[in-house]
Amino acid sequence: MGLIIVVVLVVLLLGLVGFFAAMYNSLVRLNVKAGEAWSGITVQLKRRADLIPNLVNTVKGYAAHESGVFEKVTAARASVVNAVDAGPAAAAKAEGELTGALKSLFAVAESYPDLKASQNFMDLQANLTDTEDKVSASRRFYNSTVTQFNTKRKTFPTNIFANMLGFTADKEFFDVDDAERATLEKPTEVSF
Repeated sequence: MGLIIVVVLVVLLLGLVGFFAAMYNSLVRLNVKAGEAWSGITVQLKRRADLIPNLVNTVKGYAAHESGVFEKVTAARASVVNAVDAGPAAAAKAEGELTGALKSLFAVAESYPDLKASQNFMDLQANLTDTEDKVSASRRFYNSTVTQFNTKRKTFPTNIFANMLGFTADKEFFDVDDAERATLEKPTEVSF
């Protein structure tokens, strides 16, 4: 009888240890997956930022008097590069500012048919569009992973033990808020 109680207690203890190990490993996997997804976003944001100086220089060759637009794009680019290390919220805000600045730059380019026909400009625009698509895909993957992590962390019984295991905070989403989204969707006005 005593041996049966010991065996039952050992089995229960092993089951409990296995449960905690599985819960911890699940949180670690999702945390690492979110880190990898964020890394994918930073790679694409940096790639996009690297394309911008060439784009600005190409447009400058045709529209040198548009210095205000160039300064706005350059400042927004620098903001994105600096914000990437500050986290998703800062990067999303900077990304929104850069998108608005690029809309202004492309609006200027619309006024110069020779520029629009330039192979260099068309290549840069195609690369930028491709990179923006990759940023968007990376953002969706990252936000999906963050949703999985945050949901796992908040659901029973993981929520009881997540803080004890070191998973104390939700991960931030990489998303543009409604006010910034309205700014991005508003047509850019250009006056000459």
